[in-house]
Amino acid sequence: MSQDDYLPLEADEQEIVRSKVCPGLWLATTALLSGEMQQVLAVLQQGLQSEGHQQFIQRLTQVG
Repeated sequence: MSQDDYLPLEADEQEIVRSKVCPGLWLATTALLSGEMQQVLAVLQQGLQSEGHQQFIQRLTQVG
């Protein structure tokens, strides 16, 4: 989102969309669209275990 407009995120070379607002929110777009939910969840878990997500959670807990 930029100001009041939603901007589409481009998938990377692995066909994964990685949130810029919520680090660690990774979505495997091709797997999602083809119903391969195990792959979608595996990629999401990788994102949630990433260093960027851990730092994001630390910042949230310090604010709240």
